[in-house]
Formats: sequence, structure tokens, C-alpha cells
Amino acid sequence: MLERLSSLRVARVAPPRLLDEVISVTRASLPAADVINKLADNSVLGAVLATGLRAVIAEPRIAESALRGAFESAGRAAVHRLERYLNTLGTIASAAPLLGLMGTVIGMIEIFGSQAPTGGSNPAMLAHGISVALYNTAFGLMIAIPSLMFYRYFRGLVDGYTLDMEQAADRLVPHLMRFAAPRHAV
Repeated sequence: MLERLSSLRVARVAPPRLLDEVISVTRASLPAADVINKLADNSVLGAVLATGLRAVIAEPRIAESALRGAFESAGRAAVHRLERYLNTLGTIASAAPLLGLMGTVIGMIEIFGSQAPTGGSNPAMLAHGISVALYNTAFGLMIAIPSLMFYRYFRGLVDGYTLDMEQAADRLVPHLMRFAAPRHAV
């Protein structure tokens, strides 16, 4: 959870003014390779935008569909990195209560198995044993509830960042297509 809290900060994923800065820098011409490398290292969104810039520089006659494809490919890779550890967190949230319940059931089996078959059981000891067995369920829930809350929170962040990156790419495509040389029919 701590790693995801750090990795999914706005500054590391999608700085708010980054797209406007890229559009401003590329108003007159495409930037140099070192500027594009700095952009790629800036954030996850910066890496996606840098992919589009590199595609236009590498293929001056790039078609709009090819440029969109480059953005899509970079976006899928970026979303995959953003979703790192989320499946693990979701699995913990799902499995923890079940593991706690399993511990409780095993404890209850032990308690009832240790009782004398002749009926000479002590109700106070039985109640104490049951309360101790229920700690497993409580611990499972103590792990599952925060895990589920953070899983849902991180899932929402990733979905929001995905939308932000898609919108940024959609805004940048027409801007970059101004630099693409016209294609001539052969």
C-alpha cells in the first residue's frame, strides 16, 4: 500500500500542466532528443507524450492512425505499470477473511474435539476457547478491510490517470500532425 501511495502521486504520474508545457515547447518545431528524454523521465504521462514526439521525428510522413497507435501502445504499457501490485492487493483483500474464517473453524474443531465425550464439559472454558478461536476471523477482517479500501482507491486513481492520458494524447495528436509531411499518392 505504501509503495502504491508513493508511485501513484499526481506529480509522478500526470503533472497537471505537463501537456500545456509540451504544446508550448512544440509550437514552432519539434524538440531535440535530450528534451524528449527529459520529458520521458518526468512522469508516466511524460513517457507517453515522448513516445508520440519520437514517432513523429522517426517517421516524418506518419499517418494519424499510426501516431494514435503509438500513443495507444505507450498508454497500455503505462497503465500496466500503474496497475502493478493491485491484483496482489485485491487478492489479499479477498483471501484474508477466508483465511481468518478457516483459522476460526479449525480452532472450533479443536475446542469441541478436546471436550470430554461423557458430557463433563466446563461452559466457561468452552466460551473462552470459542472467543480465542474468533480472533482469527477478527485478524482476517483487520487485514481485509483496509486492503479492500486501498485497492478500490488505487483502482479509481489508475482509472482517472488512464482517462487523463487518453485525453492528453487526443489533444496532442492534431498538434503533432502539423509536423508530419504530407503523404503523396503513388
